[in-house]
Amino acid sequence: MTRSAANGFTLVELMVVMAIIGLATGVVVLTMPDARGDLRADAERFAARVRSAQDAAVIDAHDMALSVRADGYGFSRYQRGRWVPLRDKPFAPQLWSTGAQAIVGTAGSARVVFDTTGGTAPLDVTLVRDAQRVRIRLEGDGTIDVGA
Repeated sequence: MTRSAANGFTLVELMVVMAIIGLATGVVVLTMPDARGDLRADAERFAARVRSAQDAAVIDAHDMALSVRADGYGFSRYQRGRWVPLRDKPFAPQLWSTGAQAIVGTAGSARVVFDTTGGTAPLDVTLVRDAQRVRIRLEGDGTIDVGA
């Protein structure tokens, strides 16, 4: 073996190592979840909170309202002749996750009231982020459907 062959790597060996590193990096990047979270998870969380508001309206015998905007949503309760915005969990105001927006109503926002039987006016909310869309449908009988 000559002195130069014993002291370093060949160009082919370096290229093979670079190719392996590139493939490994590609696999890692493609399998990483979106840092902003799953849009469907936002929709499921929203549906669960709406269900809680319906249940609270029935159990507490107070009307509850849901207000949905493009950037988030919040709840209020009818007490002593007026609507009181709720600030405590699980009814504290929420913003959609980063990059997500809601398409709702013709004015870009909507408000529905859950009466003491849990009933409400129907409402369609569509969450949008990039090419993803998730539709949430509130039926008048209290049914909540999270679709694709």
